[in-house]
Amino acid sequence: MRWGRGIAALAAALLLPPVAALAHDFWIEPSTFRPSVGSTVAVSLRVGERFQGDAVGRSSQRIVRFVLRSPGGERPIPGEEGGDPAGQAAASEPGLLTIGYRSNNARVELPAEKFEQYLREEGLERVIALRARRGESAKPSRERYSRCAKSLIAAGDATAGTDTPLGFTFEIVSDRNPYAARAGEALPFRILLRGKPAAGVLVTALPREAPDSRVTARSDSRGRVALRLPAPGVWMVKAVHMEAVAAQDADWESLWASLTFELPGPR
Repeated sequence: MRWGRGIAALAAALLLPPVAALAHDFWIEPSTFRPSVGSTVAVSLRVGERFQGDAVGRSSQRIVRFVLRSPGGERPIPGEEGGDPAGQAAASEPGLLTIGYRSNNARVELPAEKFEQYLREEGLERVIALRARRGESAKPSRERYSRCAKSLIAAGDATAGTDTPLGFTFEIVSDRNPYAARAGEALPFRILLRGKPAAGVLVTALPREAPDSRVTARSDSRGRVALRLPAPGVWMVKAVHMEAVAAQDADWESLWASLTFELPGPR
């Protein structure tokens, strides 16, 4: 473990250069992580590095699911096509609320050197090894990728409620309500792939105020990992899964998961 809106926004979502679109993190950034009950939260989508990113405008062509789950159930998050923020979520009930975004596939091709550099950065050494066994280390990549992003916000009583799986293809689940925890405590997470525990996944947590102060660990055989987050504030936990596919337009498929929340300070 170690430490725009309108046309412009839609263009940002659809016309990102392929390398930037693939090799950067994607996350949900709500206007507040602690809304009052009855208020509306603006939900922005971001793509970038080191927790600094550009707006991704709402695109109905990319959305598979964009929802708010509350104690009372789940409902779609509405928004203006091409807009930033991408949606507006009503915090109508107290407790822990989950915002979830699932995209469909996009595709990218990378030269072999850039592809393997990105694999190392995301802890995907097993893919590097598989390419080597296949004699494909010098082969450019043909990849399809999609996003599975979540954000936990607390309305009213911040300590009530738990994070439950949304059923995304690849998902990070917090097994403890982060608003009931404190900086310096170990937070348990589960990594799920198609609803089942995913072992050996590199999980990285980074704080918005000091994104180079990262905490990393790999999930165990039960898909579980504990991360001791040392500072209060907004955090992103992220992971990437990749697998070989036999498709006409792709040799590899990657799934990118992220989870954002605000961690309280010490007691």
